[in-house]
Amino acid sequence: MSTVTLIGPRLAEEGVEFVFNGESPLCEGCPYRGQCLNLTEGVRYRVTDVRDSGVLECAVHDTGVTAVEVEPAPVRANVASKGAYAGSSATLEGPCPYTECPSHEFCEPLGASFDESYKISEVVGDPPHDYCALDRDLTLVEFAPPEVER
Repeated sequence: MSTVTLIGPRLAEEGVEFVFNGESPLCEGCPYRGQCLNLTEGVRYRVTDVRDSGVLECAVHDTGVTAVEVEPAPVRANVASKGAYAGSSATLEGPCPYTECPSHEFCEPLGASFDESYKISEVVGDPPHDYCALDRDLTLVEFAPPEVER
């Protein structure tokens, strides 16, 4: 189920994904707070529709904000291969200092944290790297979108 929220026009395109980082100090006193701050902090969202609503002024987004519909999005991540199957739960293996590795974005994915367990909705397969510099045996999976409260 989608939620209507306000985001910057640069992100307001169907299919764009972002992680909601919560309230900025600049939001204080804004009349649109309720419409902007209605998402769950740390959750990855996908824009499913852009409303033809015009642009409202915003102290955070330099080009203002516009109305969109969003829904929680799945997160692709590398997890330990052992026990990685659809329907199981997994956690991230931990931080990785090798930022140049083609798998880094999946070892430290935006929208997932190291201290939480996630339900695997799909096993994608081998990660994009040829070898893991930390000698981890990893599989690329897709975590199911979280259930968020409305």
